[in-house]
Amino acid sequence: MLLPVFAFYVLFKYWPMGGLIIAFKSYNLGDGILHSPWVGFDNFKQLFSTPNTLEIIWNTFWLSFLSLVFGFPVPIILAVMLNEIRRAWYKKWIQTIVYLPHFFSWVIVSGIVLSLFATDYGTINKVLKLFSIEPITFLYESKSWVTIFIGSGVWKEMGFSTIIYLAALTTIDPSLYESASMDGATKFRQIWHITLPGIRHTIILLLILAMGRIMEVGFDQVYNLQNSAVADVSEVISTYIYKMGLGNAQFSLTTAMGLFESVISCSLVLIANRIARKFDQALF
Repeated sequence: MLLPVFAFYVLFKYWPMGGLIIAFKSYNLGDGILHSPWVGFDNFKQLFSTPNTLEIIWNTFWLSFLSLVFGFPVPIILAVMLNEIRRAWYKKWIQTIVYLPHFFSWVIVSGIVLSLFATDYGTINKVLKLFSIEPITFLYESKSWVTIFIGSGVWKEMGFSTIIYLAALTTIDPSLYESASMDGATKFRQIWHITLPGIRHTIILLLILAMGRIMEVGFDQVYNLQNSAVADVSEVISTYIYKMGLGNAQFSLTTAMGLFESVISCSLVLIANRIARKFDQALF
């Protein structure tokens, strides 16, 4: 049963790592990966001498950081709230509603966002027009675009993480709540001293995994929502690799960027795990 999973990771995760050598070569299709001329760190020097490289890296980090800060606590809060619902049918109904967006592609989600926030035909601007308020260019202002970007990401993915926390909540001994109630603990105190400590290991685990993705902004989300008016905040590593690598055939340069991203992500995972180890919550 484990063999297909093992084969998947070897073929699609570990074997392609050999292609990272392109970052240290002047790759061309004619010579191939092995026979292309070796250039050492020239690609990295060229990459970081480009004026907009630091801006792209900063945009990637900033958008990921905001997504983590605002998106990570939401599933925890939602799971705790759902756990307090006593009517099973209502709990399942709410859970289905919040979990459903996870199955939508970003093409669909971006269409929903456009139908809400578009300047000409967006629902919100149509409502504002009824009150004689001028249309607001939500998707063409940097601050509002970032807010919409973070909000749409939280809305789409919060249901999936909520299910993980709900599963963790089932491992908490119900007698702890009964004892706390008999001692006069309020519902908030029960959540603070029983519920949250009971899922602490799951929170730490998901936080460490999230730290490893802090330099990865989903290509689909950014590409479907970005426009030239907000390029100063929406251009990230994944879109840069797509445009420069596939669009301009700069394979070596974009591989260097991807390798840099991977090294930073791996370092963040190790740092997060080292911090967790100090609290006896390490993943490895």
